Amino acid sequence: MAMTDLFFKSALLPSGWESSVRISVSEDGWIQQITSGTSSDGCKDVPGIAVPGVPNLHSHAFQRAMAGLAERGTSSTDTFWSWRERMYAFLERLSPKDVEAIATQLYVELLRHGFTSVTEFHYLRNDIDGSAYQDPVAMGQRILSAADQAGIGTTLLPVLYRSSDFGNKPPAPEQKRFVADVDDLISDIAALKDSTANNPQYRVGLAVHSLRAVAPEDLAYAVSSFRDIDTEGPIHIHVAEQTREVADCLAWSGARPVEWLLTNAPVDEYWCTIHATHMTAEEATRLAASGAVVGLCPTTEANLGDGLFRFEDFSNAEGNWGVGTDSHVSVSPIAELRLLEYGQRIARQERNIAAGAQDRSTGRALLQHAWTGGSQASGRSTGALEVGQRADILSLDENHPALVGRTGDEILDSWIFSGEHTPVQNVIVGGKWVIRNGHHEREEEILNNYATVLRRLSS
Repeated sequence: MAMTDLFFKSALLPSGWESSVRISVSEDGWIQQITSGTSSDGCKDVPGIAVPGVPNLHSHAFQRAMAGLAERGTSSTDTFWSWRERMYAFLERLSPKDVEAIATQLYVELLRHGFTSVTEFHYLRNDIDGSAYQDPVAMGQRILSAADQAGIGTTLLPVLYRSSDFGNKPPAPEQKRFVADVDDLISDIAALKDSTANNPQYRVGLAVHSLRAVAPEDLAYAVSSFRDIDTEGPIHIHVAEQTREVADCLAWSGARPVEWLLTNAPVDEYWCTIHATHMTAEEATRLAASGAVVGLCPTTEANLGDGLFRFEDFSNAEGNWGVGTDSHVSVSPIAELRLLEYGQRIARQERNIAAGAQDRSTGRALLQHAWTGGSQASGRSTGALEVGQRADILSLDENHPALVGRTGDEILDSWIFSGEHTPVQNVIVGGKWVIRNGHHEREEEILNNYATVLRRLSS
């Protein structure tokens, strides 16, 4: 199999910062060899400082198109629940082609800012009237097509959505596009797995929307059925995002959401609990011990007024976490990590919370979690520049104002905490160069398609 040799003046490897680094990549995008202190002879010279690409562990792609459209106050208290009504109204007109155009634009934006893979929590399943598409995986295939056009690695998670609230209440009319039968969903997952089996850029898993949207018996059956076809595939669930969800879960079951999930579901290292915002200290410790990843989406959690994650308790228990962009009011891993850290600083009135130890880089600590937690949650071998991993690589512009004169972990600290304009210069995903000098080769065409959709939706 043909190999491509990439050369970087400096790179962050698991062993630390190294100079004059050659990274040999197989034709299908795997890192085969890494050599430090070598020459660039016979290599493709990639300018900038090489660091691992960041996995995005939680996305609802279609919501990118409604970012900014829910920022008007209501006559009553405005919360996640009022935002949700606006989201329902927005998706009433979206076709599969529209979703593809929106997702493609989003994925290009994610790449530009340093995300090299995305885990798509895909619940916009049915046609506008709630009926099934003739091809039941039509929407899922549109997401994969968008990922292919953009060149981003993808974990696709078809979502089980059955009810409107705890106690298996019937779905509301505005939820008709989400509803899925368990057997149908598992069949869809199997079909999508088959169609992507030979492409290492893709992974398919299962998402359970939430405890309020899936009854216990359906959750158990879905997880068991999925494990029959994939013993190690990722399983994701929204949990404990809002205080109302906690109160409703207590009223229904006598237990809090995370407590209920850990007691009643086989949560392990293949699970990712999205948000997990409202936990007790005991729940945080139990969740960390399960090995599951917590998927944090700080800009969306802030935008929706959800609250702050119980970071200290979870970190003290050595819990695993990563970041996603969820509703895409931000498209930057750095924005997510900065807000995560700043939220904790405000709450605790201290600095450098994530560092957790004297003389440790806060940026390095934040990014290390984003890399390892994101990789684990996506079920993909990414998040590190080492042999056997996907060749998902960022190069940071060493002449960017935020990075001039920085060395070692100062580069990471300055990347996160020194401004808004991204220093990401080049992006390589699965060995393919998808962003050059800050631009995607098809960005104008992709933006035009996106703009056409938004103008129609605005008319």
